[in-house]
This record gives sequence, C-alpha cells and structure tokens, in this order.
Amino acid sequence: MQDCRLVADTIACRRGDRILFRGLSLAVRGGEIVHLAGPNGIGKSSLIRILAGLLRPYAGSVERSGSLALSDERLALDGHLPLDRALGFWRGIDGTHGQQPDFGLANLLDVPVRYLSTGQRKRAALARVAASEASIWLLDEPLNGLDTHWSCMAQLAIDAHRKAGGAVILASHQSLSIDHVTTVKLLDYSA
Repeated sequence: MQDCRLVADTIACRRGDRILFRGLSLAVRGGEIVHLAGPNGIGKSSLIRILAGLLRPYAGSVERSGSLALSDERLALDGHLPLDRALGFWRGIDGTHGQQPDFGLANLLDVPVRYLSTGQRKRAALARVAASEASIWLLDEPLNGLDTHWSCMAQLAIDAHRKAGGAVILASHQSLSIDHVTTVKLLDYSA
C-alpha cells in the first residue's frame, strides 16, 4: 500500500451563520485509525466532507498524500443498477480487480441497489470503499444499520485495512471494538 497521511490544521467549520467547531487539528498516517465522536449536529459529517475535499473549511487547512475513498450518507451506487453492475462501475473507475473482504453480498449481486435494505446498502458502500484500494478511508457512520455480526465484520475489515498500512478516519455513534484507535471528541472544539 502506498504511503499515506492526512493532516488537518486548526480547522473551523461554519454551517449557515453558526460555527460548529474551531481550532481542530488531527493527523492520521498509515496504520492508524481516528474515531470522530460527538452528539448529532456537532459537525462530524461536515468534518468528514472537509477532509475529503468536498467542503471548504471556514478556517484552517487540510493536506493529504495518498488516495482516498469516502463512504457517507450519500450512497455512491446507482440505485437503478443491479448491485454487481453498480460496484463494477466503481471498479472500472478505480482500475481495481483485487480480492476484497467478503461483505455477504454474493446473493444480492443481481438485486437493484434501490431494493437493498439499510444494512445491505452499508455493506455495499463498505465493499465499494474496500474495492477502491485507496490508502485513506473516510467513513461516516459505517456501522449504522448493521446487525451485530456485520458490525463485527465491518470492524474487522477496517482493522485489516489499518494493519495493511492504510489510514482510516471514521465518525460513529457505535462503540468500536478495534484496537489502536485515537478518539477525537468534537465537543472539545465546539464553538
């Protein structure tokens, strides 16, 4: 896996007329996981989008080296396509063909994405991220909608990515059973 790092320096986030957080700095390198924690509305999803380059920070800067894959509340799979074709689209974009973790989707490959349950969609999103072979994963609530078994399997896949030299930043309300996680509490930076 390529060397990777993502560094945010004194980030501030503004939504409308409200500053959600300010002065937030974090760094993640290959082999590390950062868990973004805090109540609803504190700015976890906004921070993920800032780190992905989809939102501009109100203040501060973000530097990144290495490829990046994002999974957030917007499922990046065409709802009209069967799951296999929707995932195949991204394999073509990413130019990847390697073996990826099993997310229990084999019997769903012919099902249009729009008919998948919430948990199946989360597993499909994680499969898309894993198939990207990106060195940095940004995951917004990756465990929402997953039952106990698939939550455990998702966490094993996230930890395997870390062990392979990848970096992960994830926002989650669920407790994590992954070792070597640094938690950043957004309440500490609320404005």
